[in-house]
Amino acid sequence: MSERIELLFTTVRRPDRTPYSNEEVARACRESTGESFSATYLWQLRTGRRDNPTKRHLEALAAFFRVPVAYFFDDAPGTPVAEEVALLSAMRDAGVRDVALRAVNLSPDGLGTVRDLIESIARREAERRRPSS
Repeated sequence: MSERIELLFTTVRRPDRTPYSNEEVARACRESTGESFSATYLWQLRTGRRDNPTKRHLEALAAFFRVPVAYFFDDAPGTPVAEEVALLSAMRDAGVRDVALRAVNLSPDGLGTVRDLIESIARREAERRRPSS
C-alpha cells in the first residue's frame, strides 16, 4: 500500500510540476470525507508505518489524485501501474494533452520524428539542470 501511495506523490504533480505536500493532501482528504486525516497519518501511510487505511481514506486519496480506487487493490500480474499513473498525470497537463491530440493524425514516420525531437529536447534540458563541475 505504501508503495502505491508514494507513487502517486512522486508521479502526480501540481501544474507547475512541484509535488503535493502531506498537509495539502491530508487537508483535501479531511474536507472531502469529514473524517480525521492528518498529515502525520498520511506520512505513516506513505512510509508503511500504517498499512490499513479505511475505505473512506482510500476513496479520498483516489479522488484527490484522480485515480480509480481500484488502483490501491489491483494486484493483477503485469499491470503497469506506474506507467498508467504517469500517463494519467501527464494527460492532465494541457500542453501535453494538446501535443497528444495533434499527434493522433500523424503517420508512423511523423510520430517517430516527434518522439526523436522530444527525446532530444529532454536530454538537452536534463543537461542544463545538471550542476556544473
